[in-house]
Amino acid sequence: MKSKENLIFGLIGFPVEHSLSPLMHNTAFKELGIDATYKLFSLKEEELDKFFKELRLKDSPIAGLNVTVPYKEKVIKYLDVLSPYAQKTMAVNTIVINEKRKTSGFNTDGPGFLVHLAKLGFNTEGKRVAILGAGGAARAIVSVLCLLPERPASIKIYDVDKDKAQYLIDDLKTRLDMAIVEAVDSVDDLNIELADLLINATPVGMKETDLCLMEEDIIHKNLLVYDLIYNPAQTKLLKMARNKGAKVSNGLGMLFCQGVLSFQHWTNTELDDDVKNKMWKSLTGGLKEW
Repeated sequence: MKSKENLIFGLIGFPVEHSLSPLMHNTAFKELGIDATYKLFSLKEEELDKFFKELRLKDSPIAGLNVTVPYKEKVIKYLDVLSPYAQKTMAVNTIVINEKRKTSGFNTDGPGFLVHLAKLGFNTEGKRVAILGAGGAARAIVSVLCLLPERPASIKIYDVDKDKAQYLIDDLKTRLDMAIVEAVDSVDDLNIELADLLINATPVGMKETDLCLMEEDIIHKNLLVYDLIYNPAQTKLLKMARNKGAKVSNGLGMLFCQGVLSFQHWTNTELDDDVKNKMWKSLTGGLKEW
């Protein structure tokens, strides 16, 4: 961790106003006595070049970043080094900036997702997985599932832009064994009625006006419905799944688990359970309900 005072960490994306990450990370900084603040940076795509150019300046106080939609893949061109896992996924959600202003990219989304799945008691081995969306978060999740010794039996991906889903597979195929993964043409083709795990990796559900992504009759009680959205705490998809007797989880656990890993990359500090518990409490206090 740098000795420099008044360090800035933050989240870049568009939009970012809904994020609860500042609650979690600022709690950890306070508990550890680190003179740092976590902020939100809402950036349009045309602002990225200027932002990363200024990040290189010696007097820049920014020492670490998280990356969210839609820039997890787009930031890679600005980075000096990628971790081995980030190289496989080609999606970055965590950036470390050292004293020489060199940038290193990591992906804690995939590992964070797995840690939370384990906490939920879900074993991935031999399971049938259906994923909505083919963006950076889906890329990390697909990658980490394919790297597991306990691989699922199948992973099906649907995106409204089918080319995007197929590109994700074709790109990852150059670095990973993707034999269990396929892109499908419609929500119906996900065969959710036969699936064990349904993951919503799209932003659909963040707004109260968003329509539900699927019909109620294909949800079943043996399904775990995992919505990466965490604010609001219960999307229409999760409410519908709960009413059908399915197991459900929002993305708060994944946010927390990946956030702990990000924080440890930035500070080279192993967080103890007391600090983690306070981080979690701060997150749950920031949720909204409809």
